[in-house]
Amino acid sequence: MNETAGVTDGPGPGGRAPSGRPAPRVGYREVLARPVFRLLWWTGALGVTMDALRIATFAVLVYSRTRSPLLGALAFGLGFAPQVVGSLLLGALADRGRPRRLITAGQLLCACTAAIPALVPLPVGAALALVAVVAALTPVSGAAGSRLVAAELTDDAYVVGRSLNTMASSGAQLLGLACAGAVVGALGPRGALLVSACGYLLAALAVRLRLPDTAGRGSHGAGERAALVRSSWSGARALLAARRTRTVLLAQWLPPAFAAGAESLIVPYTGQRGLPFGDAALLLGTLPLGMLLGDLAVGRLLRPATRERLVAPLTALLGLPLVAFALRPGLVAAGVLLVVAGLGFAYGLGLQRPFLAAIPTEGRGQAFSLLAAGMMTVQGVGPMAFGAVAQLGSAAGAMSCAGVAVLLTACWQARVINSRCPHAD
Repeated sequence: MNETAGVTDGPGPGGRAPSGRPAPRVGYREVLARPVFRLLWWTGALGVTMDALRIATFAVLVYSRTRSPLLGALAFGLGFAPQVVGSLLLGALADRGRPRRLITAGQLLCACTAAIPALVPLPVGAALALVAVVAALTPVSGAAGSRLVAAELTDDAYVVGRSLNTMASSGAQLLGLACAGAVVGALGPRGALLVSACGYLLAALAVRLRLPDTAGRGSHGAGERAALVRSSWSGARALLAARRTRTVLLAQWLPPAFAAGAESLIVPYTGQRGLPFGDAALLLGTLPLGMLLGDLAVGRLLRPATRERLVAPLTALLGLPLVAFALRPGLVAAGVLLVVAGLGFAYGLGLQRPFLAAIPTEGRGQAFSLLAAGMMTVQGVGPMAFGAVAQLGSAAGAMSCAGVAVLLTACWQARVINSRCPHAD
């Protein structure tokens, strides 16, 4: 394992090196030199690729069968919303369980979500229920991986690692969406779902064979297992009761909630405009393209304090292009708007150090579980809410409303983030 000063002797919580000088920027190469991070990075990207393929196929199938914007948006977002249940009831497992087992189990559950509808003909309601049940069981595995990354990387190295993860996720979404139309055309919907199931299995196998089997923090006796739910619930309540932690959590949760509401309506939007599925898949890929470019620029070029000062402006950049969908733009204009909106997702990089500083070290696993589950949940609630708005009006109008909500969130961030979570100079 290569060790560098930027990783092993990193700055303290305030963002400065031990000598008092501003902490140097950490490069991507230094972070990728860590074997554990590198393994989690590429297997996570593979899982996201399979997610994009599965979700795009499923959302189009549901909308084509029902012609309902609400159900189409629900198919897009239902894999997210129930995750908070798993975090509140099982979140303590992220600290107590063996990470290798938890991460492998999470990938296997995702494989089941794709394989069962492919092999067993299910009504739309039953397929949606399956997605929801599995979603409630998966957030702990992601939190276990985040705990390993936080233990492996410190301070700005951690932020750069998060940037790499976000870029990999965006690129993986692009790949999955770009392949969706071709895979469905060549193999049909069931074949496309089986392809995604195989990808999840490959990721699970790589983690099982190559990730060190480190122990969790607690024991696993009968008494410990009996207290798991109580410990998870009390830990989540303690995190949410701390004003500083709650502020940083909300600042990370709210923009994706509204943006996901707009994103989930891309398929109904193209359907109402009379555009083919290929155009919908193309538009679905433009938002992650913007995310990739934004994270690359902000994570690579800006210092930590600058990232933290740009949280609210970048959030506003996410919302403004969505407001323009009230004008019902054509394919090219809509694609440009979504790319620009995607750039704004880089706001999250400015919240990584404040989040680490706000949570206790001994409970990081559960904090990451709560962060991830909340992020996924709001990205499921957003499509439901704005899908209902589209059902009453139009997809374009609902997407514009989502943009207004993002702008209001940016105003709130500008007012509270620097006062409650001051950045390092």
